[in-house]
Amino acid sequence: MTFRDFAINDNGASFSRGDPMIAGGPNQVSSKVLGIDSDKGLARLQFGSIRVELSLPLGWQATEDWERGIAFSSDKRYRLIIWRVDFAFEGVKDAEHYAASKSGAIQARRPAVQAQARKLGDGSFFVIYENVPKTQADSESRVVFDLVTQRPGNPKEGILLTLGVPASEASRGLKLFALLKESMKVTW
Repeated sequence: MTFRDFAINDNGASFSRGDPMIAGGPNQVSSKVLGIDSDKGLARLQFGSIRVELSLPLGWQATEDWERGIAFSSDKRYRLIIWRVDFAFEGVKDAEHYAASKSGAIQARRPAVQAQARKLGDGSFFVIYENVPKTQADSESRVVFDLVTQRPGNPKEGILLTLGVPASEASRGLKLFALLKESMKVTW
C-alpha cells in the first residue's frame, strides 16, 4: 500500500483548515506543510515544536502544541500523536523500559487490552495494543500501534509515534503505520 490508499485527493487543502473540536488550547497551531505530492497522495509536514518531519495522507489534518504533534483522517477514525519523550522524567532508563512500563500500566488499568512488543532491527520498539475500548467518538474497539525510538547516543531521550485505528481495519492501519515510520525524520 501507499499513502494514496489512505488519501483524499484535495491537493493539500485539508492541512490549511482548522478544526474547533480539537483539544489543544490557545497554544495550538497548524503544522507547517513542507510540500504536497498529489501523485503519491501525501503531504510532507513539519512539527516544529518537536522537530519531526512526517508524511501524511492528503485529506488529513495536522496540528501541534508545545509538546506534541497531532494528526487525523478526515473522518477522525485514524488518529496519530507524536511527541518527544524524556525517559528519565518518565522514571525509566531507556526506550525498552519505557515500552514495557507503558504496556504494563495500560494492561493493569484495562485487563482486556493485549499488548505485544518487539524490538526492530533499527533498535526502536514496536508495540501493538489490541482490544482497546472504544471512546465516545468511536463505533468499535481500537487497535493502537506505538513506535518508541531512542535518540542515538542518548538513551534518556526519544520519540513516541502512536497511531490508533478501528479494530476492523487493523491490517490496513499497520500498513499505514509502516509508511509513517519510513517517512519520519527526527532532528535530534
